[in-house]
Amino acid sequence: MNAIQLFDRILDPVTDAFTPEVARRVVDLKADAEMQSRIDELATKSSDGSLTEEEVAEYKSFVDVIDLISVLQAKSQRVLNAAR
Repeated sequence: MNAIQLFDRILDPVTDAFTPEVARRVVDLKADAEMQSRIDELATKSSDGSLTEEEVAEYKSFVDVIDLISVLQAKSQRVLNAAR
């Protein structure tokens, strides 16, 4: 089981309890400007192959969190679709 599948399975009981209002808030989650700027910087350095070891770990953390939020947002979108 990969991380995305694990997140999906673990989050089932959480998203089962979402109201449409909560689901909408989750779907609308975005990184703030400072965080997005850092992600973009690390992504560029990753593409260039110039990340330090510390930056690799930081970038991996961002990717892991983004994966988790993406799964949560997809599940939240399903809640919204079911409420229509």
